[in-house]
Amino acid sequence: MNPSPPQDRPLYNSRIIDSYIRLARLRYPYVNIGELLQYAGMKGYEVADQAHWFTQDQINRFYERLVQLTGNPHISREAGRYAASPEALGAMRQYVLGLIGASNAFGILNKTTANFTRSSIYESRRISSNKVEITVTPQEDGLEQPFQCENRIGFFEAVVLIFNPSHSHAHRFPDIQHPECIFKGGKVCRYFITWEKSHTDILRKVKNGTILLLAFMNLALIMLGQWAYLDTSLLASLCLALLLIVAVDRSEKNEMMASLAHTKDSNEDLLNQININYNNALMTNEIGRTVGAFTEKEDILTNVIEIMKKRLEYDRGLIFLANREETRLELQASYGYGPEQLGCLARMSFRLDRPVAKGVLSRAYREQRPFLVNDLQGEEESLSSRSLTFAKMLEIRSFICCPIICEGTSMGILAADTIKNKRPLIESDMSLLMGIASMIGISLRNSALIDAGVRQFKSLLQVLAASIDARDSLTAGHSEKVTEYALGTCKEIGLAADYCEMIRVAALLHDYGKIGVPDDILKKKGKLTTEEFEIVKEHAASTAEILGKVNFEGIYSQVPEIAGAHHEKMDGSGYPRGLKGEEIPLGARIIAVSDYFESVTAKRHYRDPLPVDEAFALLRQESGGHLDKKLVEALISYYSRTYKQG
Repeated sequence: MNPSPPQDRPLYNSRIIDSYIRLARLRYPYVNIGELLQYAGMKGYEVADQAHWFTQDQINRFYERLVQLTGNPHISREAGRYAASPEALGAMRQYVLGLIGASNAFGILNKTTANFTRSSIYESRRISSNKVEITVTPQEDGLEQPFQCENRIGFFEAVVLIFNPSHSHAHRFPDIQHPECIFKGGKVCRYFITWEKSHTDILRKVKNGTILLLAFMNLALIMLGQWAYLDTSLLASLCLALLLIVAVDRSEKNEMMASLAHTKDSNEDLLNQININYNNALMTNEIGRTVGAFTEKEDILTNVIEIMKKRLEYDRGLIFLANREETRLELQASYGYGPEQLGCLARMSFRLDRPVAKGVLSRAYREQRPFLVNDLQGEEESLSSRSLTFAKMLEIRSFICCPIICEGTSMGILAADTIKNKRPLIESDMSLLMGIASMIGISLRNSALIDAGVRQFKSLLQVLAASIDARDSLTAGHSEKVTEYALGTCKEIGLAADYCEMIRVAALLHDYGKIGVPDDILKKKGKLTTEEFEIVKEHAASTAEILGKVNFEGIYSQVPEIAGAHHEKMDGSGYPRGLKGEEIPLGARIIAVSDYFESVTAKRHYRDPLPVDEAFALLRQESGGHLDKKLVEALISYYSRTYKQG
């Protein structure tokens, strides 16, 4: 894979562009920032995100258009100087003010500039307390442009002016010599920067000079034998020296306190970001565990939206999914919206079957890309009037909507917005929501696959059960009826849902061993002989044997044993193993009652069906010896309530 061209690599941090934009808004208010960013191929949320980087091509187009709009060919240097102004919230001030003195700031220039640019390497050499040499070596020839050299000079001026605010107001910039320039044939850009000494530096020199002078004066008095003046001179010298020491110490402390204050602000910002990152990590982990724990679509979406509400700082959130026909988006889950707003959402029709539609949700779904809007008025051209009306109805200020995608297919939309939080939404917010949307997409696809697998499994069971019942028209539907009664009994005694589902499978397949019973015996109209009955009895063991070869897992591993034991009796006289009482699995006892009831209430070759009341009486008669008494009463209760009998 070929590397991308140099001009297309991310080289310049968004904070550089942010300084330009702040300057333009302050001094060139007529400049249309939205149009400027669009021309440069930039987004407002990218500029606001301090983790975003722009390419050389984007920087070039931004500068070119900004010069056209302002008519100022030196705006690059002006932007560098602006970073030092008190009204600027520039990242450079934040970094540099944490140091004490311009000399120290230039001393770590190679580290600080790495946070802003990747196009060049900066090296600093201290010449004196107020003079440094800066060497800038391009990473690649021909990449940077002359205006970036001017911006560097403004940057260096700003570093000095930060520590001399009074000089900044007086426009007393440091002296910068630029003897070698890559745009004038040089291999590097070399700068010599000299600035006026700080108040503390001057005081320190005055202190040192004064103390040295006082020492010479007192030494001269001693050499001249002027003892009468020595005591007074020493006392005065000591007082003056102490005053100068205190003045220098206070000046140094003032500078130190100012530096600590800025360092504290920077640390608080860093801690806030760490807390945000930690919270996002917890949320991602929580969502990951949630989507892995649920297989039902409703459970997945409800739990994801609850985690978003708890962990994210967005005021509201929405999840839409496409309907089966993919003609419209339907609201599935939300938080932060009142009843009236939810009613408004329910009435809205988010159509997907109109390719020319400009609705932001439809576009995000169709184009499979996220949208971030911080200023609705600035997006009037890119958003449909319907989207703008919708946003105003819901009092939306800033919002993000991300497509929910899995394996290249759009499934829905995840949206979040702010109404109270004044922090602008940035690219990292969009990336976070895209990550959540991706997890939702994967979990929904897995849920659909599991659901499809369950449907196929159930249909296969129905076919297998029907294939046995279909051998005789009189027994058609027997397995399904037994399953219905068994599930009714399970619910009557309050068994867990997963156990009920296992019983459903076992009941459907309880007679599968009859596949080996000859038709002349299975369909015989008269009473079976002893030998024929022994052959029929083999179907129970055959059922357990055949189903035992199926790879049932988890709770379903009980299916073969339960299905094969449905002819066991409470008194131990049943078959195939002669189990007794509690030795018989609960599921097998449930199926036994259901099988007996269905058999006596259905027509057979050798008899007519019994009326329900007589069947109930027969069930109770068989309780204790053949059938479990508690389960008999549970079946009678279920049937009576369901079919309004007795």
